[in-house]
Amino acid sequence: MAAAAGIRQVQAIALQAEDRLGLGHFALLLLSFAAVVVGGYAWAWQIGHGMVGSGLERPVAWGVYITDFVFWVGIAHSGTLISAILFLFRARFRTAVYRVAEAMTVFGVMTAGLFPIIHLGRPWFAYWLFPYPNQRHLWVNFRSPLLWDVFAVSTYFVISATFLWVGMVPDAAALRDASAGWRRRFYAVFSVGWHGTSEEWRHFTRSYLFFAALATPLVISVHSVVSWDFAVSMVPGWHSTIFPPYFVAGAIFSGVAMVVTLLIPLRRALRLEEAITIHHLDMLARVVLFTSLIVTYSYVVEFSLALHGPPSAERATLVYRATGDYALLFWIMILCNSVLPLLLFVPRVRRSPAALLPIVIAVNVGMWLERFVIIVSSLSHDRLSYLWRVYHPQPIEIAITLGSFGWFFFWFLLFVKFLPTLSIAELKEQVDHPSVAQMGLVDG
Repeated sequence: MAAAAGIRQVQAIALQAEDRLGLGHFALLLLSFAAVVVGGYAWAWQIGHGMVGSGLERPVAWGVYITDFVFWVGIAHSGTLISAILFLFRARFRTAVYRVAEAMTVFGVMTAGLFPIIHLGRPWFAYWLFPYPNQRHLWVNFRSPLLWDVFAVSTYFVISATFLWVGMVPDAAALRDASAGWRRRFYAVFSVGWHGTSEEWRHFTRSYLFFAALATPLVISVHSVVSWDFAVSMVPGWHSTIFPPYFVAGAIFSGVAMVVTLLIPLRRALRLEEAITIHHLDMLARVVLFTSLIVTYSYVVEFSLALHGPPSAERATLVYRATGDYALLFWIMILCNSVLPLLLFVPRVRRSPAALLPIVIAVNVGMWLERFVIIVSSLSHDRLSYLWRVYHPQPIEIAITLGSFGWFFFWFLLFVKFLPTLSIAELKEQVDHPSVAQMGLVDG
């Protein structure tokens, strides 16, 4: 009885989440929109004046824009991991957190997809990236990893958005039945006529399992394709077979850290401590720690292979990365990605939101710096010494990057306001599960 009462309380909280967000949420929404305006103005200026406003020139043709692209694709990976893979393995702790991760995945891919277009400089030619018969007698180069990105990211977005929508149908129907006016019509769009019959539940469970199995390979494939943008080139510091697993682990690392970054203030704002418990944060922190160890191992392997054997351009580039113009950023990256996460070995740190939040924020800073250091240090210190040049991000690039964060948080804040952040249907299923109370989902 206590467990059932606890679940009913959680359901009531989920159904009335929009009433629990006050002026703070509205202020964050305005701040995010202001960042979008700043980024949009900077992009409009760049379109009108050309790429001269950015710091991109020979030999550094890729800079902050491609760093942002790789970063946001990595952020999007956690939703597929937490939602699909943990669902297939029946990890019950995912129930209270996967909806936030799925939404973050969709909005992360929406943000990442902007940067290849921004980086083009002439965005009105973006349609040239898609293969279709045309009168210009132009055809895409299917051997280019940059084209592979188009297919990988677009496929990832379609599957992730569909997966989010399918899982949200029963909850949207619950919100529809509990609402009136425009809200009822709004939730009716997402619920697609759901009435909760046994036949509907049978098709729902089968389709959800199908999408989970379909989305699981995307965790490996999408960021492996992104890593091939670098690994298939002959640039020192990039041409490495370790990049695909290294990038996948880094994507999960940064993605799960972003999930925790969002969950800690969200559970406080919506008063969801009974649903998103310390146990959930503890389990996610363990994933962050595990992937941090994999990323640290990749750092060690990368430098060990380069330092083994005779002097080479690869060794010179990696030594420059650690001791040259970008050394400060490199060592901050090591501190954020390899040193600070070691604190998560301490259970008290993993189970303390106040201690956990600074660590996961530092991880996201470190992973952005990792992508920046990898991209820029290799291009600025290539084999030809007379082309060496230090790249400095310009205000236009910084403003567009700020706008990307505003874009992401704007959509996420709207999602939190109007759509369920918890899976009401799955929480109900756990009422009769004997380990529910032990896991901390409800009191009992």
